[in-house]
Amino acid sequence: MGKDLAKYIDHTQLKPDTTKDKITQIIEEAKENHFASVCVNPYWVSYCHENLKDTEVKVCTVIGFPLGATTTEAKVFETGQAIKDGATEVDMVINIGQLKSNNDDAVKRDIEAVVSAAKGNALTKVIIETALLTDDEKVRACKLAKAAGADFVKTSTGFSGGGATVEDIKLMRETVGNEMGVKASGGVRDLASTKAMIDAGATRIGASAGVDIIAGNQGNSDY
Repeated sequence: MGKDLAKYIDHTQLKPDTTKDKITQIIEEAKENHFASVCVNPYWVSYCHENLKDTEVKVCTVIGFPLGATTTEAKVFETGQAIKDGATEVDMVINIGQLKSNNDDAVKRDIEAVVSAAKGNALTKVIIETALLTDDEKVRACKLAKAAGADFVKTSTGFSGGGATVEDIKLMRETVGNEMGVKASGGVRDLASTKAMIDAGATRIGASAGVDIIAGNQGNSDY
């Protein structure tokens, strides 16, 4: 039964000490298990693309990660470079401080710029970092991502002390409706939690424990 979930999983490795051997490992695991994508830091995109170009596994990367506080111009450049290197999905972090400062226009413009840079070449997933937000802020962030034309909203980076919860996935799905994807990321470690996230409305799961999840084992996913 777990094998059917492979298409939901972005097989993720974003730790700062990730070695080439580890990237090679997740590439091979993604090919073997037919995961939706590998999700890696921008440095590794070209290597992943080269090794996955003859497969259905996509290459996903992160933009403005993990803080979201780089300039919009930097995020746009990073997006363009990632696409040039072979990424077909980009997960960007919003400007969290601006959202919490009630500067919604700045947050929306930041998202729009990345969506525009990716348009026609890559899906855009917007990381709202739920662990740092109130429910009202989560709703506002999701509405801004939708208004900016993003393809997905995503819970977490995995670097801010909290990850996906069923309650947040339900709230995000209710907010964006059926027109957008919802990605649960951070702390999804096993088959039961993966199914719970999907039942709550998630259409993609970001996890480093993808192999354990589909095998029905208890994994150790951080992101």
